[in-house]
Amino acid sequence: MPVRIIADSACDMASADHPQLTVLPLTVAFGTTVYQDGVDLSHERFYELLIESDELPSTGQVNPYAYTQAYEEAIAAGEDIVVIALSSKLSGTHQSAVTAAAQIDAPVRIVDTQSVTVGEHILVKYALQLVDRGLGAQQIADAIEAARDRVVVIGLLDTLEYLRRGGRISGAMGAVGEMLSIKPVVTVEDGEVHLMGKARGSKNGRNLLTKKIEEVGGVDFSMPIELGYAGLDDKLLRKYIADSRALWEEYPGAEPPVHSVGATIGTHVGPGAIALAFFKKA
Repeated sequence: MPVRIIADSACDMASADHPQLTVLPLTVAFGTTVYQDGVDLSHERFYELLIESDELPSTGQVNPYAYTQAYEEAIAAGEDIVVIALSSKLSGTHQSAVTAAAQIDAPVRIVDTQSVTVGEHILVKYALQLVDRGLGAQQIADAIEAARDRVVVIGLLDTLEYLRRGGRISGAMGAVGEMLSIKPVVTVEDGEVHLMGKARGSKNGRNLLTKKIEEVGGVDFSMPIELGYAGLDDKLLRKYIADSRALWEEYPGAEPPVHSVGATIGTHVGPGAIALAFFKKA
């Protein structure tokens, strides 16, 4: 049977990216105005609103009803279903997928990526590659679960302001960090975002990203890789790629793919952040 991959918008992909992909939107609320991420709120417009707003927006999980609808459409089309969801420790979206699956009379294979944004993105891409190779739903789900522990996500934030506004750090720490031009470097481990280090200035932050890649043994360039940026342009990310050119010598192309990071993570990191996700060598 053909396989339908159902993901959520935290992966920063769209249903149009592949014929067998369905992406369900999380919600983003600025005050009383609620948007569907990637549907009626583009990444560009999200960052415009984020910069203009005095308060942080709130994000909402994909609800069980949306999953039920997607399941029923796939079943009607004669498709097997694999759900790839953002980390269950960061959102209730995974639980919504589980709740909806219990309401239908068909097998649904649900994978908790234990990741988000670029990390979730490369797992969805990998799943779609397996679809194109003709693998079945259970084989794909098993392969994604086996590969997710090899996913490395590293991010460099341009500012502490949005972590401060979101209550992730104290106001005093945020103020001192801004004065000293502290750039937090974060990673995703066990499904949660962790602070990996703090660098004085962007150059030192980029050095920490490179150091992390070396620590895990390098990049498996036979698997998907993705770079992401938060904000209205990708200048900082392009500079990182240029400054770390030696890292990409084995990449089978001009340079790795780049996309903008959506509201799910953008709300918390703010504009100017860059992120990298790859599979470490087995």
